[in-house]
Amino acid sequence: MAVRVQREDFDLGAEVKRLTAGRVDVGAVATFTGLCRGLTGDERIGAMTLETYVAMALAELSRIEAEARVRWPLQDVLVVHRYGRLEPGDNIVLVVTLSEHRQAAFAAAEFLMDFLKTNAPFWKFEETGAGGGWVDAKAADDAAADRWNAPR
Repeated sequence: MAVRVQREDFDLGAEVKRLTAGRVDVGAVATFTGLCRGLTGDERIGAMTLETYVAMALAELSRIEAEARVRWPLQDVLVVHRYGRLEPGDNIVLVVTLSEHRQAAFAAAEFLMDFLKTNAPFWKFEETGAGGGWVDAKAADDAAADRWNAPR
């Protein structure tokens, strides 16, 4: 499966090894791993809880992944997004793109992350020393995603 939504951690090396095993058509592997930060501004984060509706998240991540495959010549794609309570340093998201050439692999990975940040149905609650709160969407994330909608 090219898209997974799970509570369990993932292993970047094992995932890439699995995707590339026996392949000679791949000239580039681009990866992005998002981690749980320990700071927001000057405030320490004790933990972050990601909530989602798994079926809805799988549907949206699959839609975004399919769009990347239309836009770039990719041999394979993997998107793994975790949910549940995560502590600083924990893995949150993994994007792996395989292509014959690096430009497609890099661009597709960036596209996938920009749309995951804005379209994927995950809600973040950060626990801090001051209590906790839901994380608002950021205009910078919307701007990053909007650039992919510009005429090519």
